[in-house]
This record gives sequence, C-alpha cells and structure tokens, in this order.
Amino acid sequence: MTVPRDRARQVPVHLVRWGEGDGDLLAKLVGDPAMMEHLGGPESPEKIAERQARYVRMESGVYKVVEDASGEGVGWVGFWDSNWRNEAIYEMGWAVLPSHQGRGIATAATAQAIVLAMAEGKYRYAHAFPSVDNPASNGVCRKLGFTLVETCEGEYPPGTFIRVNDWRLDLRGEPGTA
Repeated sequence: MTVPRDRARQVPVHLVRWGEGDGDLLAKLVGDPAMMEHLGGPESPEKIAERQARYVRMESGVYKVVEDASGEGVGWVGFWDSNWRNEAIYEMGWAVLPSHQGRGIATAATAQAIVLAMAEGKYRYAHAFPSVDNPASNGVCRKLGFTLVETCEGEYPPGTFIRVNDWRLDLRGEPGTA
C-alpha cells in the first residue's frame, strides 16, 4: 500500500531521526499549554527530559519534522510498539509548532512516517488516538486513509482519562480492510 498522494499534500518537509540536540524543540512542543491542550496539559521539565531520552533511544521511529526551505525543525512524528485490544500494533502520533500549523505539515510528515512503518513490515495495523476534541489531528487521520473504528476512553498522561477516536490504518493495504 502506498500513501495516497491526493490525500497528503506534497509539503516540502522531510524526516530526520530524533537526536540528542532536539530537546529544545521537544520543550516547545510538549511544554506549551496550547500544544498540549488535548493531552492533559504541558509537561514538566523533568517529564520533557525523560521523553527526550526515550525518543533518542527508541528503536521504532521517532522523527524530527524538518522544513526543507529553512532547515528548521518544526515538529515531530513517530510510530512505536504498542498493544491495543490484545493485538500488537504501531501507535502513531505527531505535533507541529503552532507557527507552522495549517499548512499540511502534519499530514505530509505522517504520510512519510507511514511509509517507514510499512517498510518495517512488523505489524499489520497502525492506530492513532487523537482526542475527539482535536479536529486537526482527526483530519490528518481522515486525509491519510485511516478508518475510524470507534470513540473510546484513552488515558494520557497516565491517570488522566480523555475521549479519543481510534483510527486504524492497514499497513499491508489488503483490499477491503482498514
């Protein structure tokens, strides 16, 4: 399966494996109250440092989204091993700085991450769990061909329960499946 080009505007960004020097970008993304509005609020400096270390050492893909024209890091996108409904899956997530939102960057970067997850061939499905109150992230899922499975309760951060949409993408692209 290829990610449909008509569903993901061709936006000039590329992905770079998350690295040691990306902590400042991460702090702007997960330490900002506006950025974390749908995810339980901003993270503390200690939690950001823990997340930074985890992203650097992750075997699955966590990537910095880099704008081609400026070379500037403008967000992150990733997929990681998870378990959902007793099935091993990739879970996907993304974030783009407020100053770069609304330009299709999250969709383009997530499309690129999907291609990388597909190439690994590890799991059949990838899931994304955006808050029901996050129209932008739900739109990314819709544009990239994810299928809305259900609305359910999610927990993020641990101890904080939120209503999320469970979006699923068949990474093998078998006909008639989602």
